[in-house]
Parts: sequence; C-alpha cells; structure tokens
Amino acid sequence: MKRAYKYRFYPTCEQAEELARTFGCVRLVYNKALQERTRAYTLEGRRVSYVESSAALTQWKKTPELAFLGEVSSVPLQQALRHLQAAFANFFAKRAKYPTFKSKKKSRASAEYTRSAFRWRDGRLTLAKMDTPLHIVWSRPLPEGSEPSTVTVCRDAAGRWFVSILVEEKIAPLVPVEQSVGVDAGVTALATLSTGEKIVNPRHERADRKRLAKAQRALARKAKGSNNRAKARLKVARVYARIADRRRDHLHKVTTRLVRENQVIAVEDLTVRNLVRNHSLARAISDAAWRELRMMLEYKAAWYGRTLVAVDRWFPSSKLCSACGTLQETMPLNVREWQCPHCGTIHDRDVNAAKNVLAAGLAES
Repeated sequence: MKRAYKYRFYPTCEQAEELARTFGCVRLVYNKALQERTRAYTLEGRRVSYVESSAALTQWKKTPELAFLGEVSSVPLQQALRHLQAAFANFFAKRAKYPTFKSKKKSRASAEYTRSAFRWRDGRLTLAKMDTPLHIVWSRPLPEGSEPSTVTVCRDAAGRWFVSILVEEKIAPLVPVEQSVGVDAGVTALATLSTGEKIVNPRHERADRKRLAKAQRALARKAKGSNNRAKARLKVARVYARIADRRRDHLHKVTTRLVRENQVIAVEDLTVRNLVRNHSLARAISDAAWRELRMMLEYKAAWYGRTLVAVDRWFPSSKLCSACGTLQETMPLNVREWQCPHCGTIHDRDVNAAKNVLAAGLAES
C-alpha cells in the first residue's frame, strides 16, 4: 500500500524563497482555474475539463501579466489543476461541497512534486529548480529499498517546513490474538476500556490555555497589517501547533497500543459534529479529539489485520446492565456510578458502557 512519511526540514534562504514563489503560483493557478470553471458553468452551462484547464495554463504563461508562472516548476502547477479536478469530481458525486478559493492567510501553503520534478539519490532529496538537497531531519528511516513516488512540501501557520514522502510499502499483519476490547470515549478519561482500565485525558488545550490567551490578547492589541501583528500571529500559531502536536502524539501511542493488543476493537459511532453543539462540552470534546482517535483506529486496524467495529450511536450502552441486561429508563450525565435494581451489581458508568459496547461489537462482527 502507499504510505506517506512526514519529516521536518530546514531550507536555506534560496530554497525558502523558491518554495514561497511556488506556493504563490500554485494558489494563483488553482484560484484562476476555479474562477474560469465557475464562470463557464454559470454563464454557459458547461463543465471545464482538466485538459482545458491545462491548455489555459499554457496560455497564461505566455501573457506578460502571468509570465512569472514559467519561473517555477511546472509540475506543482499541474498538480494543482489535478487537485481541482478531484474536488469537482467529489462535488458532482455529492461527496463534498463546492470547491472554494485558496486564501493566502488561511489556506495551507503546499506544493506537490511528482517523480519527474525531484531527484532522489543516496537518501538525499533535491527538488526541481534547486541546486542543493533539502536538509531533512530523518526522525525515522524510510522502508528499506523504497523509492518516493510523490513529494509534498508545506509550511504550516507556525512557520515550520515539512516534507511528506509517499512510498509503496508492504505492511505485514500482526500475529492474531484472542483478546478483544470495547472502548467508551469520554472527557474525564479519554477512553475507558472494557477491562476496567481508564486512559487519562491529558487535556493539552487546557494545559496551555493561559499561554494561548496571553498570545491572543497580544495579537488583538496589534494594528492590522503591521509587522508586529504578523509576529504576534506567529506566536499564536506556535502555541496551537504545540497543542496539536502533543495531542496527536498521545493519540498515536494510545491507538497503536490498542491495535497491537486486541484482535477486535469495538467503539461507539459518535457524531462529533452534533456533540460539539453543546456549548458546555464543546471545548472539552474538541480537546479530546474523538474523531481523530476513531480515524487512527480505522487505518491502523486495516494495516495490521485487526477488526474495528462501530456500534450504533443509539445503542443504550450507559443505561444497560452488562451483568443481567436490564435497561434503565434514564441515566443522567452526573450519575457516574449506579446499582442495578434487578441483580444488584454496582457499575462504574464508563466501564459498564465499554463492556456493553464490546458485547454489541462482538455480536455484529
């Protein structure tokens, strides 16, 4: 399967300038092609194909106003048109909304290079229009004997540079095990397992809330368009990046452990988009990142030959006694421990829910 490895790198001044020009040209080509497609569909009722957009790009390069498009590598520009084509294909298939224009401030600055636009020799990566290879921090090695097929370079809001290298890799399934687990996502505990274990929720956003608020207040005091405001915006972005990095690292460790130790993993099919409408819990739910936890479990289970089962969101896991199956009429959120009136078993709310999720997941699988 194809798998991307992401690394941080530190460009020279010349490389940073070249990449910044490429990012700007990619954004311009994408927006101009989107504008032309929208105009053609609105006024003429026809769809513009990728071939037409590619031909238009060639004509744009010949005009005095857009002659600078020829100064950067043509491959990222063509890839931008392919991404736009994929966006329209998803829109017409009703898998996504109508494509939107890329913003210089809000959109991620990135460029994609295919095999013809970079050189890979002896573990060193050199992009088109550059004389020297990128200074990449190899935090982990690429699979032995792998050859990159696509390279994506990006710069995040905190000013950090990253390169994602796409390779084809054979991932061997893990040895089958007999253990299965049910997972109940929560706020106080990030995940409660059917074994009775509770995985703590680090609450990374809460830990850096004061630092974030201080940086945001400093940003609010700066004049719009000033250099000081740009510096303050960078400080805010760095705090957000620190929170996101620590949260992602913790989720990777938790999900990797669950996949390695269990053959079947049962989770609740939660609709996070609806849950965050509760203004009292929205911040805590977003900090817990339940959706990202579920996504990691999905692709890691597929990689390593495990089974992930999503139990229906309306399944009454909290109100059902895992010992005798008695269903309670109500179960308010403030009730964290309760006793079954039928069999007398005393339940921890979250552990009981995890046990019921496991039983339902095993029944479905």
